[in-house]
Formats: sequence, structure tokens, C-alpha cells
Amino acid sequence: MAASCLTSPSSRSWRKATPSRPWTSPASSAARGSPPSRSSPPRTTRVSPAPRWPAAAPGTRAVVELPFPAGHAPAGGESAEGVASASSFAAFAEATSPLRPRFEYALAAMRPPPGLLVADGFLYWAHASAAALGVPGVSFLGTSAFAHVVREACVRDKPGASAQGDDASTGTYTVPEFPHLRFSLADLVPPPLPLMELDAKMAVAVAASHGVIMNTFHDLEGRYIEHWNRQHRPPWMLWLDEKAAAGRAVLYISLGTLAAIPEVQLRQVADGLDRAGVDFLWAVRPNNAHLGIGFEERVEGRGKVVREWVDQREILGHSCVRGFLSHCGWNSVLESVAAGVPLAAWPTEFEQPMNAKFIVDELGIGVRVHSSDGTVRSLVKSNEITRVVRELMFGEDGMSMASNAAKLARHAQIAVSEGGSSWKAIEDMIRGLCATSMARKSMDG
Repeated sequence: MAASCLTSPSSRSWRKATPSRPWTSPASSAARGSPPSRSSPPRTTRVSPAPRWPAAAPGTRAVVELPFPAGHAPAGGESAEGVASASSFAAFAEATSPLRPRFEYALAAMRPPPGLLVADGFLYWAHASAAALGVPGVSFLGTSAFAHVVREACVRDKPGASAQGDDASTGTYTVPEFPHLRFSLADLVPPPLPLMELDAKMAVAVAASHGVIMNTFHDLEGRYIEHWNRQHRPPWMLWLDEKAAAGRAVLYISLGTLAAIPEVQLRQVADGLDRAGVDFLWAVRPNNAHLGIGFEERVEGRGKVVREWVDQREILGHSCVRGFLSHCGWNSVLESVAAGVPLAAWPTEFEQPMNAKFIVDELGIGVRVHSSDGTVRSLVKSNEITRVVRELMFGEDGMSMASNAAKLARHAQIAVSEGGSSWKAIEDMIRGLCATSMARKSMDG
């Protein structure tokens, strides 16, 4: 994915490339708020102590120089301006890797802790550093979406590598996904080996990152951006695509991000899902939880367990997702309502029991999950999971809940559209705040 700002990715999906605005100057981007801190090597070689973040007020930027260790500066200087060829550029990019320990130290020392790393694709090692510290990373690719799409096709098809075929006879290569794109083989000369090796490392880093920012805009390269997004969907979304193509309804399970669910309870959930016979996608926390011997093998094909961050909103918006087993946190409730997906309500703490009461009894879009003794923090047994899941996904009451949820989804869309109730409420609030501010200035004047 890509964002219109280099400081935060779109919330739509992982590894999705959407257009960004052209690179902005520090002054213009700072004016929009929440600018990033940046780290970069200085132009001259020197050795200094480990980097420290300079004191900076909230909402401002900080630049930290990362000097190369003695004897590790790139040949020809620390600026890419001195690079004379593709082979030289690969050597220059690889020569930045000795900065990794200093970069990791600087990243770990940030206060407040970093919420996102945006790193140039050539700095492939920076993404591994961020991941080791639990910081999500986004790759910035400075070349066009068109070039990336064609490059991936060439890596796959190796045009000109064989003496047989239409390529050899015509001296051209046609991109299979885009038959109108025909290249002369003379324009597709393989890069030098060092650059190919660097490209492979970059590809691994991009695939592992949370998103991609491309310096382009949709009206310029829309068809190639969309192609990239289709080709780089997360594996769980591809799995949902397969379920939709097969006409299968899927239950999504996520029990929140704040409360730690005991492993004994997770095993009850697993057993209940196994018995229920439903297709399901389960975002499991903690990611090392043991769900029972042989569970994932038994449900393979019917169920998918994901042990990493997922885009819940996109999952709920998928056409095959017809139910949501949820802890009833309000954000999850709203996302489910907006997607028109009914819920199996399993509250555990905070205001969640009130949310569950609301969606089950007031809105009619959910079925309540009950613990063994009726309290919210007690064990929910596998037979209760099976009962609730089957009622939600297969029962007549579940069909009624789905109908009610679909109606609310339409109202939600209207509310946030221009002129809708939520739109008007925000406008009224801004208008009121502005009036208050102007009145105070008038009194002070």
C-alpha cells in the first residue's frame, strides 16, 4: 500500500501500492503536521559516538546523522551523486549496511517510540532492523509503478533468455498481462550481476514490509497501480478470494488486541470451530499460542489461522465474510456494522458487555456468547462456541441478523458521505470551535 504522506500508510491493506503525492520539501510537509524524523549519513566521513536524537518539541522533525564506522565509508564518498554506473550504485547501496548498528541504536532510543519506519527500498536492511524492534516498516520506491510491473514480468519470464519462441524471432517481448506493451529486447538488457543481487534483496524487504509508497498519482499510472495491488495482496486476502470464488461463507475471528486470552480458552475456541464445520479466518493472539495438537492440520483448507497483524476493516469488507466472532470493542463493532457483517458477541472487559447488549438486543445484529457460569471473564466452552457459530452462520436467526446488519451498513455509508449526519456533525463542531475562538480573540482585542 502507499500513502499520500510519507509519514503514515493507508489503512487499507498490506503491501498495497496506491499513489502518493510527489515528494515535498521539508518546509511544505512540516506545515501539514506530524512530520517524521529522518536519519541519513553525512556527506563527509568521520567517526563519532553513537547517535542521539536531538531534543525536539512534539510535532517537529529531527535529523540524526549516522556516521560510517571508520574504514567502512563507500568508495568515492558518502553521497550517491558520485555514483557513475549501475554497478557502482549497487556497491554504494551495499556499503550503507555498516550503518545498521547505529541505525538500530538510534531507532531504539527514539522518544516517544517510533510508530512507523519509511525506508528507501535500497536500504533493505533497515526493514529487518525495524522489525526486530517491533516497528512496522513501509518501503518507498522512487521509480514508477509501470517500471515495477514490467520489471516483475521480466524477472518471471526472462525475455530473450531462450533462442526459441516469438521473443527470439521478433526481437521483442510482450508483457502477458498487458498485451499492448511490446518491448524491444534491446531495451531489456539484464542489469549487472551486483544490481541483480541488490534487486533480489530489495524484493524480499518489500514483500515483508507493511506497505509500499510510490512517487506517482493514480491518473498517471492507475492501471499499473491496480495491477500491483492485485498481485501483492496478503495471503489471507488471497485465501478469502478463493473462498468467494467457491461460493463459501467465512467466519472471521478476532478477540481484540488489549486483553490476553488464556491458551486454555483459545483451545476451547479451536475445538468449537473444529466441531462447527464452518470456514473461518482466525487472527490469533498471542502469535505463539498453541491451539491444540493437530488443529491447524485438521482444518486446513476450511480454516486459516493468521499469526500476524491483519487489516480487519478490509477483511470485514470482503464479500465472503458473513460473520464476526468478536470481543465487542467499539471500534470492531463499528467496522462490522459499516461492513454489514453480523456478530457473535463475546465481551470480556471494559464497556464490551454494554456493547454486546446493544448489538444483540437493540440492533438485532448479533448473538451472545455465554460463559460456563454466566460471567464475562469465565471460561467459554467449545460446545458454546459451536452453538453460537452455527446459529450465526447457518441459522434462521443468523439470516435475520445479516439482513439487519446490511440495512445498518447502508445507513453508515450515508452518514459519512457528504451531507450525511456524521459529516454535518463534524462541520457543526468545527464551526462552533471557530466561533468560540473568534469570540475570544475579539474579547482579548
